[in-house]
Amino acid sequence: MRIDILTVVPELLESPFNHSIIKRAQDKGIAQIHIHNIRDFSHDKHNRVDSYAFSGGAGMVMRIEPIVEAIEHLTNQREYDEIIFTSPDGDQYDQKTANTLSLKKNIIILCGHYKGIDQRIRDHFITREISIGDYVLTGGELAASVIADSVIRLLPGAMGDETSALTDSYQDGLLAPPVYTRPAEYRGWKVPDVLLSGDHKLITQWQEEQAYLRTKKLRPDLLKDE
Repeated sequence: MRIDILTVVPELLESPFNHSIIKRAQDKGIAQIHIHNIRDFSHDKHNRVDSYAFSGGAGMVMRIEPIVEAIEHLTNQREYDEIIFTSPDGDQYDQKTANTLSLKKNIIILCGHYKGIDQRIRDHFITREISIGDYVLTGGELAASVIADSVIRLLPGAMGDETSALTDSYQDGLLAPPVYTRPAEYRGWKVPDVLLSGDHKLITQWQEEQAYLRTKKLRPDLLKDE
């Protein structure tokens, strides 16, 4: 998978992609992440990429020319399955969307900034708009990091144990059950006996029950279609 990220602050994306699973996935050739500075496509002598909104009011808007040229620079080299715009008014991001994106080959993520981007870009180039929550960030770089991380970890070979991602929260519409590790007893606090039983069928049943009860308590909205 190849992910190209368009941003006006590329420095914000250096750390998230240079550690842990995401770095290992890149080292293995499972994923490629390319970060592009939109300012490199500006024809302004100061490399500005924003201007005042025609509607007036506070805040600046990202200009159409450098963004379109950046997108076309990439699309002229290869086909892209999705051109994603990170925006507070996009569709709410969830595990189902991450699963869908993990099946794609090439993705562009455009990071929003300022008061947003010229609407004509959204009308003519963007194929999917995503919000990672009902709040506003300074820019879309952190959202792009979240999307890339959640997608790449699903790719075959990205994780040491490929079955691990299948048991994550939300994969089956439920939160993950509680987990425990050694020691079996600490300060009188004991691990549930069933987990020490060695009975895999019983353990699976316990995990399914706990996942349901935990979801019902913490996220009952996930069970609304029950």
